[in-house]
Amino acid sequence: MIRAFIETSLIDWDGKITSVLFFDKCNFRCPFCQNWRLLTNPEKFPEYDIDEIFKKILKKKNWVDGIVLTGGEPLLFFEDVIEIVETARKNNLKIKLDTNGSLPEQLKNLLTLKLVDYVAMDIKAPLDETYFTATGKKSESFPDLLDRIRESIKFLMASNIDYEFRTTCVPGLIDEKSIEKIGMAIKGARLWALQRFISINAYKKEYRNKNFDERRLDEFLKIARSIIPNTILR
Repeated sequence: MIRAFIETSLIDWDGKITSVLFFDKCNFRCPFCQNWRLLTNPEKFPEYDIDEIFKKILKKKNWVDGIVLTGGEPLLFFEDVIEIVETARKNNLKIKLDTNGSLPEQLKNLLTLKLVDYVAMDIKAPLDETYFTATGKKSESFPDLLDRIRESIKFLMASNIDYEFRTTCVPGLIDEKSIEKIGMAIKGARLWALQRFISINAYKKEYRNKNFDERRLDEFLKIARSIIPNTILR
């Protein structure tokens, strides 16, 4: 379940010091994924005991603000997530969830129960056939994928939870038109983060060693801000 654990991170939740838990399964196979080794060969990584994790976290309780649940896709382990969140709550630790948005019912349950403090949801590509390329899925094997993503977007935007949408700027998947289309799909969002692509460790070789220069990223940011003013480049 938990195959990687960072005791202290300054970069996984803006403005907060966190501990980061990585879940070892995902229902996507994004060709640009950075954590693909963890997902394709989890048995090669140690499995962490959640009680031991909390012992380490609680030793730093006075200066760790919260826990980030990432992966993989944490919501594939919904019951375990509930257990972790409840333990965190008892110890006054905040929870951030990273999710791909493909499990809207589980996401709704967490938010309705007010069990998370922040959600970062990935928007991989425009909500069209490109999404299947970006997620490594075939449309016939995941026919309701786009509907699920739209449902998660809609619910997040209507909620009172703090959230952001994130788009990794991957050459071959993202361009100026893509940014415009994604922006329109999440128009009115509180925060949109465009993320620089770290290509050296991409899952598929054809996506490695390909990056946008800063000039192109600035152009993406300009387009994004024309639709969602609160857009940042990360």
